[in-house]
Amino acid sequence: MVGVRLINLKKVSLKRNPRINEKWIQEQISSNPSILGLGDLILKDIERNHRGAGRLDLLLQDPDSLKRYEVEIQLGKTDESHIIRTIEYWDNERKKYPQYDHCAVIIAEDITSRFFNVIQLFNGNIPIIAIQMNAYEVENNDGLALTFTKILDEFELGFIDEDEEVTEVVDRYYWEKKGSKETVELTDNLLQLIKEIDPTFELKYNKYYIGLAKDGSADNFVSFKARKSYLIMRLKLEDSEDIQNELLESGLDLMDYNRRSGLQRIRLVKKDLVDNEETIRKLMQMSYDYVHL
Repeated sequence: MVGVRLINLKKVSLKRNPRINEKWIQEQISSNPSILGLGDLILKDIERNHRGAGRLDLLLQDPDSLKRYEVEIQLGKTDESHIIRTIEYWDNERKKYPQYDHCAVIIAEDITSRFFNVIQLFNGNIPIIAIQMNAYEVENNDGLALTFTKILDEFELGFIDEDEEVTEVVDRYYWEKKGSKETVELTDNLLQLIKEIDPTFELKYNKYYIGLAKDGSADNFVSFKARKSYLIMRLKLEDSEDIQNELLESGLDLMDYNRRSGLQRIRLVKKDLVDNEETIRKLMQMSYDYVHL
């Protein structure tokens, strides 16, 4: 195109740059967490002290889903000790604040094959995101351009605790306290739509989600998480552009789609059952068909 000049960027090593350290990277991310590409996150804490384990670089949070991200930054290559420390911070935070969803995030200049080998040892039971950080010199400028690329999305094979034998069963009151009576009542209304598919479906209250049971066995093609002012509905759906376009046109409050687990999350309030009942009914049927047919 006439008048457009291609600028060649020179990649540089942050680890070998005497003017750069992890604290500087922390400051750039904390001032604008969205640069990580994980959504419109907010900063909850920086250099968070973990007794006997050091300091967590950054604690970020999704203000809508209340999901928290335990973020560790490493200049240069990932190494085993840093990976273990990242997981340790994640584990400490989820135990101390179980009311939130938690995800470990490791940021490094080089996500090595050794990193993936170590993660495989955990058999996919830890939700972890790996982000590769690159730096480039800006032509005729003393500044740097930073890019962040997600190399590994949440590696969590047991996304909704499919192993019912080890899932802790709770009761309705647990979820009314964790969420609210109104949002739990919303699951009752949604169950009536599910019963149109098969009247034998019932709700099953597990510690980390409200699932479905049929004849005493788990059948979680749809599952729920009650919050104080809204309900998160999770549907197993095909990774289809047509489905995503239909969802975008529905007017529903969409959250993320997890390609690894095939789960679409939607934020619901009572009004949605009036404005979008047919759409919700259709999505439930599509989810059921996707899992069972």
